[in-house]
Order: sequence, then C-alpha cells, then structure tokens
Amino acid sequence: MPQAPPSPSWLVQPLTKQHDRTAFSCGNKILERYLKEIASQDARRNVAVPFVIVEENSPKTILGYYTLSAFSVDLGDLPADVARRLPSYPVVPATLLGRLAVDRHHQGHGIGELLLMDALRRINEQSSQIATVAVIVDAIDQQAVRFYKHFDFISFPERPTRLFLPMKTIAALFRAP
Repeated sequence: MPQAPPSPSWLVQPLTKQHDRTAFSCGNKILERYLKEIASQDARRNVAVPFVIVEENSPKTILGYYTLSAFSVDLGDLPADVARRLPSYPVVPATLLGRLAVDRHHQGHGIGELLLMDALRRINEQSSQIATVAVIVDAIDQQAVRFYKHFDFISFPERPTRLFLPMKTIAALFRAP
C-alpha cells in the first residue's frame, strides 16, 4: 500500500473556527457545501469529526479535509469470506470515513493520500479503545472508487461504490518493521 511522503509544512488538525472554509473549492459542490455549511454543526453535535490539512505558514487556509464517525455494517453486506471470519452478530462496528476532499489548487500533490493515511493512523491508534472491524467509505464517483481501490479498499458485493478496508490490513500498515 503506497504512503504519501509527509511535507514538513503540512499539518492535519481538527476543524476549528480559525480555519477559513469560504475559499475551499474541490470541484464537487456537495463536498464544498459540507465543509462550508455543515461540518462545524456535525462536530458540535458529535455526528462526525472533521479534520483539515493546512500549511504551517498559512494555518487558516484549508488544503483538504476528511471526516470520521462511528458506523455499523450489516454482517450480510460484507463479502462471505470476510463475514465468515467475524462473530455472527447481525451488525458489526466500523468507522466511517465519510468525506475526503482536496482543494482543486492542491490536487495531484499527494494530499489526498496523506489525508487518507492520517485517517487510517488515527483509527488504528484508537482501535484498542473503540472496537472497529473496518473502515468504510462511500465513494462519490468512479474516480473516488479507483482512488480507494489503489489503497486496497474492497467494494461491497451489492454496492460497488461502498468500500471497506479491514482493520487487520490497517494494523499491518502501521506495525513497526
């Protein structure tokens, strides 16, 4: 699984009032509107935690963002070979990577990959305290499906734009060599 080289000048942090959301433009109106109008409300209501990436020398300008929230998956929705290895509960806990977007002026520079790796690292660090069997994403389009599949995400059999990455895969990614 590829890893983005971190830029020493990039910082990933929770969204705050100090971040300027007005200039963010990723080319997708839904993702833009979410950041500008809804993300802070979701954070206050404990619906999702938005994280943003900024440059150290320009800490108010958002280069990209992602959100994390608790989620559950119907065991029967998972591929049979994956479901077979899990307890036979009707639903199992997961973490939803609800949104991930990069400002159009910064696309193609590895920021999406860096945001994804940051999200997976955070989830992995918390997995010993909050159980989760996988990270789930709902890809907004086929380009997003390709992006996630590049990082070994697996499509749900009946819903190809919903993908998951098992925690075992994530844990192996961050295990010390």
